[in-house]
Formats: sequence, structure tokens, C-alpha cells
Amino acid sequence: MKIGIVGAGFMGTTHAAGWAETPATIAGFTAETSHEANALAKHYHAKVYATLQDMLPNVDVVDICSPTHLHHEMALMAAAAGKHIICEKPLARTTKQAQRIVSACRKANVQLLVAHVVRFFPEYALAHSAVLEGQIGKPGVIRLHRGSYRPKKPAGNWFLDEVKSGGILMDLMIHDYDYARWVAGEVETVSARRVTQLHPDAPVDYGLVILSHRSGTLSHIAGAWAYPPPTFRTHLEIAGDRGLIEFDSDGTAPIQNLILKTGGTEAPDVALPSSPVSESPYTTQIKEFYLALVEGKPARVSATDGLAAVQIAEAALESAHTGQPVKLASMVEAL
Repeated sequence: MKIGIVGAGFMGTTHAAGWAETPATIAGFTAETSHEANALAKHYHAKVYATLQDMLPNVDVVDICSPTHLHHEMALMAAAAGKHIICEKPLARTTKQAQRIVSACRKANVQLLVAHVVRFFPEYALAHSAVLEGQIGKPGVIRLHRGSYRPKKPAGNWFLDEVKSGGILMDLMIHDYDYARWVAGEVETVSARRVTQLHPDAPVDYGLVILSHRSGTLSHIAGAWAYPPPTFRTHLEIAGDRGLIEFDSDGTAPIQNLILKTGGTEAPDVALPSSPVSESPYTTQIKEFYLALVEGKPARVSATDGLAAVQIAEAALESAHTGQPVKLASMVEAL
């Protein structure tokens, strides 16, 4: 199996490390400029291609790690060429784009696997299993928090351009929308607020989203781009009628240093949560995707899951703009 990776930034590098732990071969990279891809290509003895179109004839799987607003065009191109697709979250910038990607992959009979990596973090996976087993009864309230620093880029920081990334409500918090839906089922309504809606020039951002699930569960999701680098904090709480599950990433860190420093800091452009296990959850994810492609084993994230997460994120953006709750169309209608 030959893998072609689109994007040579932090996520492209992370996915490449995961593929290196499988029997697959990393055959090529393509990025905004060949200079960006050269170091990775050299490390994995792969070829650098000027465009995705040039790379397609030489790979079996396309792994899309490009900026969010480029996913739609690239995924449609890969599906039209009959290539299986791994796509970093969010699947697309809008629900309509995500629908087109899912439909195109079905029509082309190719697999579409969306990298919602939180499902692969052991503490989150264990909590999900405990809920399914009925250990805490019926979930009533889910509280999820994800906080880091604002993504940074030396130039062209697309993360801070809502048109391209969806901002904090989509780029960061979509992880927890997906997880909440995985645990509590389909979402009916979405209510959201965020700091930059009222203060667009604020140097930090904070979002708060409440999901009402069809099951009756309420999910309270908070996200922050407000901490000093390289901080990344996560918190999980699932309250049922017979018990409570809690996880706090601070519990695995003996010392917390939250001093904001001026000048350069040693931190990646995009914060990634850590996990106190020997294998990176990002690698666990890629290994599961590999088995899904080779052996047909179902992955824990489906194409429909990727679409649903985008639908929730887009509703959160609409709610933050209007100040009103947004009722979601059913997934059948969405498809």
C-alpha cells in the first residue's frame, strides 16, 4: 500500500510518523511549496510532488493534512481517481462540502476515514466503553473542556481566518462535538457563544457550546485558545444516573506552569494534547485506519461521523452569530 500525504506541516508530520509504524509505504508528499515537503520526503525516502494531481497516479491512499478550506477540492479529486482517503478533521469547512465528499466516496466505492483522534486517546475510549457497558447508567450531562494557545504560523495563519478554518468553534472544539455524539448519540440542537463574536480583536478566544442530544443528554463543551504555549489541557466528565466518570489531563502533569512569556517559545505551531501511554494515539489511529483499508475491519470513525461533526460545528458558528439555538436537520436529510 502506497500512501501519499498532502501537507508537510505539523499534522502531516504526525501522520507520517504513524504510517511509518505500519507495513504501508509512504510514497510521496505534496505541500504548498516543495521546500516544505523536502525534509519529510528525505526522512521517509519518498518523492516530492508539485501537486496532488501529479501524485495521484503513484499512490493507493491519499492522506489529507492540508488546511481545512482545501479538504473539499482535494478529497473530490482523490475520490474521482479511485483513491481511498484519510482526512484530518474537520472533514470540510461546511456541511454541504462534507456531504459532497461523502457522496463522491460512496459513488467511487472508496473508503473515507476521518481523523477524529480523540476517540483513540485511551482515557476517552475507556470512558466511552464504560458508558456503553452501563457502568454509570444513563448519561445525563457530559462536560468537556479543551484549552491551549492560539495556533501560530510564521506567515499566512489560516487558523485565525474563520472563512478558512471556522475558528475555535470548528477547528478546536470539533474534537469534543464528535466525542459527545459518540457517547450520547445524535444531536438535535446547538447553542453557542464565543469571546471573539463580541470582541473580534481579542488576543485570546473562548467558546462555550451546549448540545442537546436526542437521548436527552446535555453536553456542555468549552474550548479555549487562551493559555501560554506549550500548554494543552483537557477535561472529561460524564454524569449518569448511577455514577460519574472523570478525567483531567492536569492529573498526569506533576507541575503546571502557566506563565505567559514574551518573545519566542519552544512550542509547535499547533498544540497537540499528550497522552501518558507508550504509543501515540495518532499512531494508534493510523494503525486502525490501515487495518480498515487492508482487512476491511470497521474503524471507530466513519465518514458519516465526520459529516455529523461538521454539521454540529457549522451550527455552533451560526448560533454564535445569531445568538439563537440552531436545530439540526437529521443525518438522512443531510445526506
